[in-house]
Amino acid sequence: MGKKYLIFFILSSFSFAFAQRQTTFTGIVMDSKTQNPLENVVVSVQNSSIMVLTSKKGKFELHSSIEGEQLLVIRNQGYKDLLLKIQSNFGKTVNLGALQIEDTFSDEIPAALITLLDSDFSDDNSSSEMTSGLLQSSKDAFMQSAAFNWGQARFRVRGLDSENGTMMLNGMMMNKIYDGRPQWNNWGGLNNVLRNQEFSVGTAVSNYTFGGVLGTQQIDTRASLYRKGTQLTFSGSNTTYLWRAIGTYASGMTSSGWAYAVSAGKRWADEGYFEGTNFNADSFFISVEKKLNNRNSLNFTGFYTPNSRGKNSPNTSEVIGLTSEKYNSYWGFQDGKKRNARVKNIEEPLLMLNHYFKIDDKSTLNSGVMYQFGKVGNSNIDYQNADSPDPVYYRKMPSYFSSLYAKDHGEFSGDFTPDYENAEKSRTTFLANSQIDWNAMYRANEKPNQNGYEPAQSHYILYEDRTDDKTFALNSTFNTRINSNLSFDAGFVYRNLKSHNFQYLLDLLGGKYFLDIDPFYKGDLSQSDLKNPNREVKEGDIYGYNYNFLANTLDAFTQFKFTYNKTEFYLAQSYSVSDYQREGLYQNGLYPENSLGKSEKVNFENFGFKGGFTYKISGREWLFFNGAHLTRAPSLRNTFSNSRLNNSIVDGIESEKVTSAEANYVYRSPKLKLRLTAYYSMIKNTSKTSFFYAEGIFERGAGYDPTDAFVTQTLTHLDKKNTGAELSFEYQISPTLKTTVSAAYGNYIYNSNPDVVITNDGNRAKDGAQTTFDFGRSYLKNYKQAGTPQQAYSVGLEYRDPKFWWIGTNLNYLADSYIDVSPISRTSQFYINPANGFPFPEATSERGNELLKQEKFNPVTLLNINGGKSWRVYKKYVGLFASVNNVLNLMYKTGGFEQARNANFRALNQDISSGTPAFGPKYYYGYGRTYFLNLTIGL
Repeated sequence: MGKKYLIFFILSSFSFAFAQRQTTFTGIVMDSKTQNPLENVVVSVQNSSIMVLTSKKGKFELHSSIEGEQLLVIRNQGYKDLLLKIQSNFGKTVNLGALQIEDTFSDEIPAALITLLDSDFSDDNSSSEMTSGLLQSSKDAFMQSAAFNWGQARFRVRGLDSENGTMMLNGMMMNKIYDGRPQWNNWGGLNNVLRNQEFSVGTAVSNYTFGGVLGTQQIDTRASLYRKGTQLTFSGSNTTYLWRAIGTYASGMTSSGWAYAVSAGKRWADEGYFEGTNFNADSFFISVEKKLNNRNSLNFTGFYTPNSRGKNSPNTSEVIGLTSEKYNSYWGFQDGKKRNARVKNIEEPLLMLNHYFKIDDKSTLNSGVMYQFGKVGNSNIDYQNADSPDPVYYRKMPSYFSSLYAKDHGEFSGDFTPDYENAEKSRTTFLANSQIDWNAMYRANEKPNQNGYEPAQSHYILYEDRTDDKTFALNSTFNTRINSNLSFDAGFVYRNLKSHNFQYLLDLLGGKYFLDIDPFYKGDLSQSDLKNPNREVKEGDIYGYNYNFLANTLDAFTQFKFTYNKTEFYLAQSYSVSDYQREGLYQNGLYPENSLGKSEKVNFENFGFKGGFTYKISGREWLFFNGAHLTRAPSLRNTFSNSRLNNSIVDGIESEKVTSAEANYVYRSPKLKLRLTAYYSMIKNTSKTSFFYAEGIFERGAGYDPTDAFVTQTLTHLDKKNTGAELSFEYQISPTLKTTVSAAYGNYIYNSNPDVVITNDGNRAKDGAQTTFDFGRSYLKNYKQAGTPQQAYSVGLEYRDPKFWWIGTNLNYLADSYIDVSPISRTSQFYINPANGFPFPEATSERGNELLKQEKFNPVTLLNINGGKSWRVYKKYVGLFASVNNVLNLMYKTGGFEQARNANFRALNQDISSGTPAFGPKYYYGYGRTYFLNLTIGL
């Protein structure tokens, strides 16, 4: 008995001593509108593993052994995060009272309103996806404007492409190795289950990765984090889709240690805002968690989001003038229905298993394994020995007869006579046949041959440029709080990619087979695969090009965070290695020695350093500074000069160098929230590969007699400099009325004159002929970067009634958006007459400056209105949201690019001087007036 009492005494003493080193925080979490308690809300101490869930009555009891000031985070699915400063008082119980959190109904704005344009998915356009994914759930007034108001005009935060941000799912990096950008379509329709997000903007600190200079977005799909219940969503719109339906259910953590969440949805439209843009998408999601014990949990996440989207064409001013801004040349009627020839299909299911290990109250280790596979296809029409089916092919347009193309200009003499009579006939013919003629292609394929035999070879087919990726990845992230002042984070992500790229025959359009040759060449040079010459391919066959990309990447980081009463600072380091390789599966006739088999491996090793400092002026205002310098591997896409044909690696390819800095002033009070930011970023040594047909690009006698050719253009040593300032202002005028002001002013320029190399594969047709030509430098320095407004301003007013309805309006002004210029036109070769090798005598510097002046788009003013109402019906939540964007129905250009076909001064000068250029710039247009309706039911 004495021993039992002794043991009991020792244990009691130990428990008492341990309790003296803890502070107990208690409270009740409630819905701010209904005042109902909320169950299974996550209550945690930031930067620690201390976490509890609220009970059915909304109560929680959290024990913390951390000294000093801490930050309590209250997070729940469908609600805004609540951050609360708490102070340790060991051995005491601190009652925090009723903590009210606000639902995110007012932020129920669909990702579909932040629509990616066709140029965002193009392989030959410098514009990229908008950073909409990075912005959707941010509560900062500036970020809200950037995502939901300026996103219509393709605004990019700080002018940076999405490859400069890091997208993460449960700590796993999701940026594609191929181009460095996230594939946003992989998350389409999963809005309800992707709301558990954490953000760091710019080079601010992140607990999960070193990150990029645009920021980091971490999405958590752990099943126990979802609020228990069912949510049904029904939406209608006139943008990308017309209808949407989503159903979601979450079980919460059960007494047996299981939790799961499932979601399914559908979005569809026979035609979206632009003509012929059909859309069909499904989404399926599941997350299952098993709590093994108090320290270990396993979570499985899987989703499948197949989607198909008809693309919208960029158009010249001539085409728009004959039709409208909604015109789309990619579709035509077949059997009374609109059929789009250029459809993007994405099917990339993802499977992920995560292990959550709570080492102790201060340390966690979270690890995961992921496998993603599937396909991405972009369809188009291929043709042989037939006229182009493109309704806006330049020979079919009036400008062909009214510009220099009315006369043979092979010598570039400068003489031509406009043919206005045939120009008018062409205009009439185009207006009567302004879409793809599917029936004509079927008739051409079904027409008996010259001997009267049954049709065999298709002249027209529908094919797909396919990419079938298989990605295997591992990650692990370690977080610990060493003491009250110091925290440490570390982690790595390893990825292995096998990417199969090929041309896939979808539809013979009535014929029997298609010949796998390049009709522009003869003999062996025309063969796609010398191992199988003159192959007759049918539906479901691979032809044209066929190769694998093989890649391995490893990204690791460490990070130290120091926290004191008045100051905070952090230091982070990164290390990465990458290796890329091409494996040719065809022996191409143009490159028989350099197309089949594996290329050399391209290896990159990179380092990065970043840090930040925060000074707390008072409890309401503080200053913080962040800076970073890093190197990063070029994307797989830009490492090989022409991967469809050969194993050649871009000459002089090297890692990019990135430098970034920002300074911020922040003021926060119950009524006023203010942020002022100044930033700078420099990205050096970028490279870019593009393909186009150019006329008058080569000098006669320079190893190739024709001056026209389909060429590969490779830019290297291109630098980009982005500087600017941001303002985020939010003021609560009264309990029901709030105003917001957001502003962005930037200067995004090219900061170097990159090297230009032109490759003419056609020169392989001549023995010993030169195929690669050094065009020297392209004088791009101080030209503006394209693809985004460089100025954006927004003023908003919101009224929120105590009876749970609200209405808001935003007036937005966007300016300084520029066209994407043609680099080859900015080289010295542009002024050389290919007929004789001498400069054009009429090429004055004044006229050259006029021709090469970068087009600046007109500014645009957009008025948006939105509002909503919520109800409690039999203890169920019902919410209605509605918005109208661009209320004034203004049509405006969101982007565009110069066509590079006019590759010399005289050709471009004559084309533009005609007043109806045949190869004028092509433009993308934004939406006119659009609407969105959303009904949410919470069961």
